[in-house]
Amino acid sequence: MHYSSWLVLVALFSGLVIGGGFVAVLVFFISRSRHAVQVSSNTVPDGVDQVLDAMDSAGLVVDSSLNVVKATAKAFALALVSNARLTYPELVDVVQRVRRTGALVDQEFDLQRGRFKDTSLRVHVRASVLGSRFVLLLVEDRTESYRLEAVRRDFVANISHELKTPIGAIGLLSEALHTAADDPEQVRMFADRLNAESARIARLTQDIIELSRLQAVDAVANAERVEIDHVIAAAVDQNRVGADAHAIELVVGASTGAVVYGDPKLLITAVDNLISNAIRYSPDGSRVGVGSRVEDGVVEIAVTDQGEGIPEADQERIFERFFRVDQARSRSTGGTGLGLSIVKHAVQNHGGDVRVWSQPGMGSTFTIRLPEADQSAIALRTAAAAPSPQGEPTK
Repeated sequence: MHYSSWLVLVALFSGLVIGGGFVAVLVFFISRSRHAVQVSSNTVPDGVDQVLDAMDSAGLVVDSSLNVVKATAKAFALALVSNARLTYPELVDVVQRVRRTGALVDQEFDLQRGRFKDTSLRVHVRASVLGSRFVLLLVEDRTESYRLEAVRRDFVANISHELKTPIGAIGLLSEALHTAADDPEQVRMFADRLNAESARIARLTQDIIELSRLQAVDAVANAERVEIDHVIAAAVDQNRVGADAHAIELVVGASTGAVVYGDPKLLITAVDNLISNAIRYSPDGSRVGVGSRVEDGVVEIAVTDQGEGIPEADQERIFERFFRVDQARSRSTGGTGLGLSIVKHAVQNHGGDVRVWSQPGMGSTFTIRLPEADQSAIALRTAAAAPSPQGEPTK
């Protein structure tokens, strides 16, 4: 064979060998690639999907790349997931710890939402290995239960503090009566003080009972049609004597004929508290206005005073239990610190809300907003189905 022909055959044979090797290598990598695709597309173990779908709490399944491959609706509602990734680094740390140790993690901590401390979530987290590739996270939101527990502690502490003053005063006045037994004028003075302190305890006790009743789910169980003009007239009448004692004029707006569904006694109590508060914090010789109107299916009852007004920083807190803008003045005027909290819960139980407008030196306006009669039945059913409004720490 000619030398040049031999070279051609050798080159052809070499090409076949090299090409075959390349094809073999290519087939190998394709096979591995298909295997890798199969591994990466492994689904969550059987039954887990159904369990998560049935859960009311937040549940998440995270793969080895920290991708969230399954999450319940509550997990999205709590913003624990964003773009198929865990939102909070604390949760990422938990997943990595479980993957590293293989041990169950059961932990409780705060998740910071934004830059403000009051927007944090208090959560209880349980995490464990799920199969060979996944980690299961169960997150329970305990923010509200912690808030309510804090409110309960504050309430007990405030009650103890509020009762301590009049009880202590009664003890001292009783001792003073013994020493002043031979002085009729002193006895009368101390007796008047005893009556005032006992009345203060009675008011505080009654307000606590009223507030507790308002927090019951069935606080407005027997709703009826209530005329707002009647509610305003009754509340104004209950405050005539107090207003006359301070030469304060009660000005009542025109009749509107508005009707709502609810408990007339609770609504009268709410408006009565607003009027008595307005009188208590208004200067002698001023005016307190009470009026109502109906707009777009909403009945509004407004009480306006010419008092000192409320600083803007305090306006969001005045409906809390025992919060007072001016502690000394509130006690001297006989306020229990629960009036506005009672107003808030009474109105909420009727499917409405209460708002405040105020500027220091220009007085304040408190407005109760309730659904009109043709819409109240729906609002009351909604309010009854929802959890009872929980107390917060008033003016």
